[in-house]
Amino acid sequence: MSDDAHTACVPSEANARVVSGFLDYLKIEKGLARLTLSAYTTDIGQFAGFLEKRKRTLLSARLNEVRDFIQQLFSCRVDGRSVGRKLSALRHLYKYLLLDKLIEHDPTLNLDSPKQWKVLPKSLSRDEMEAILRGGRRSSERDNSHALSARDRAMLEVFYAGALRVSEMISVKLEDVKLDPGYLLVRGKGDKERIVPLGKSAQEALAAYMAGPRQALASGRSTPWLFLGRAGEPLTRQRVWQMVRAASLATGRNASPHMLRHSCATHMVENGADLRTVQTILGHADISTTQVYTHLALDRLKNVYQKHHPRAKAR
Repeated sequence: MSDDAHTACVPSEANARVVSGFLDYLKIEKGLARLTLSAYTTDIGQFAGFLEKRKRTLLSARLNEVRDFIQQLFSCRVDGRSVGRKLSALRHLYKYLLLDKLIEHDPTLNLDSPKQWKVLPKSLSRDEMEAILRGGRRSSERDNSHALSARDRAMLEVFYAGALRVSEMISVKLEDVKLDPGYLLVRGKGDKERIVPLGKSAQEALAAYMAGPRQALASGRSTPWLFLGRAGEPLTRQRVWQMVRAASLATGRNASPHMLRHSCATHMVENGADLRTVQTILGHADISTTQVYTHLALDRLKNVYQKHHPRAKAR
């Protein structure tokens, strides 16, 4: 594969010296077999290549870079056993470098075991999300197209505002919408109810949809569901997936409803939201499920610290 974390490249001279010294140590002092040495060479070479793309070396690597490397391996669907082996190789490398006083801090310390890691769900960038919200179905004079366009826009806004699951979206009832106070009652897994806030954009899109287009789609029928199909029937999960995929074509991404849900959570954490708040909005029963976003919160914390603490930068 060509992915940064998956492919070793020719190491720089500085990294080559580090790897060579480490391999000599393993061969002479530890007496490791040739195949084991080869595996160490591959694993550490991959990490060295990952670092060089960030203009870092093995001697200057930091905890967040080891974490990002592991995360990228999981994103490339490398199995947990292989990831554990690579992390073990890095731990041995940095233990050796620390003992030889070539580094002052071990960047693999305080790193969770791969068994505790989860793959961070794919999310869209803010620009991609804006493009999807601006796009959607183009309305025309044919066959309720204007009503469908208003419905799709409202659904996209609600997906992004409230991080809903597909099953939750198609189950929203008209009575669940509280436009004036700006929130939505959502029935999640296990019939658990939660309240999610609606931002101004979502409120306006819902108001526009409910002001006429929904009645046009209902075709005179009395139905409790908020989002309706072309003939007033309830929407299916498949139809919602198709709508989101079509709306994302302009971005070049094949987006799914789940990506909109995770984009909401990701962008909130990047903007400083605490994990408990994100947990509540997502409807996670356990905070451990939400902790997949922890590294985003830590990255933001580090950036804010570097920017504002008077002694954060080297003098």
